[in-house]
Amino acid sequence: MKNSNSNTKLILLHPYIQKQGSSSRLWLLAFISFFTIAFLLTLIYTRESVSGRTTAAVRTTVRGPGSSVSAFGGGGGALLPTTVINTLLHYASRSNDSFHMTYAELKPISDVLRKCSSPCNFLVFGLTQETLLWKALNHNGRTVFIDENRYYAAYFEELHPEIDAYDVQYTTKACETRELIASAKAQIRNECRPVQNLLFSDCKLGINDLPNHVYEVDWDLILIDGPRGEGDEGPGRMQPIFTSGVLARSKKGGNPKTHIFVHDYYRDVEKMSGDEFLCKENLVELNGVLAHFVVERMEENSYQYCRKKNINTSRKASSSS
Repeated sequence: MKNSNSNTKLILLHPYIQKQGSSSRLWLLAFISFFTIAFLLTLIYTRESVSGRTTAAVRTTVRGPGSSVSAFGGGGGALLPTTVINTLLHYASRSNDSFHMTYAELKPISDVLRKCSSPCNFLVFGLTQETLLWKALNHNGRTVFIDENRYYAAYFEELHPEIDAYDVQYTTKACETRELIASAKAQIRNECRPVQNLLFSDCKLGINDLPNHVYEVDWDLILIDGPRGEGDEGPGRMQPIFTSGVLARSKKGGNPKTHIFVHDYYRDVEKMSGDEFLCKENLVELNGVLAHFVVERMEENSYQYCRKKNINTSRKASSSS
């Protein structure tokens, strides 16, 4: 009977021994899991700290002797190193495409971008061979492109998501240039005022179907290299030239001066429209086929596109009296 009782006691103690072993294994698993999680958190924190220090080091770009700026904005903004700018201009001007700009045409635009206070607002009419170059040279600013072909604008944005492009439907023909200029001059105190928000204008030469924010930006630099300007049936560039002049004179803030470049200025449409709406007095440089105008902001009650014409009109009036 004693032997039987001893065996019974051993049988009763056996499950307890099993539970004790399982409990030990659970504690060991929990211990290992804790240290594994702690190790992973430490590793992630270390990598983020190293990455942060690396990013901070990269943000400093040499601007000149004894000065540095952030390449990601803030302060006065960053400038591309001169060697990078010169390299971009060099290769862009040596493109195999027959419609690309030459180095002599690219350089004046690049110089204005380099001197422009950051962030620089750059408006470009026309998606061309130089589109990516303009975006790169104004890397810390706002660059907006306007093109006549909605499908090409959408295609280009799909290829280059960093590009901000919009399409516009031009309603003019190059053969109508003289008639449209005369119509604008006749409406100078109404729909074709030199200072106005073109979003609400019915002037035939004003572009009024762009996104609202395009009319609200104080543009520092405008390049007119589109739409098509060749042939009598092409839209010509009267509308972009007139619109650029109004945008420049209607600025609310920022730099009171706007640099406006007109490409292919040797053609009659560009020259007639430029002389009338951007004014010869504002022409600071004519480099081959590229004209460079600097147009100043005007008061809201101004009714002359060119200041000198206003002076000449006053002199004529005083002499006749």
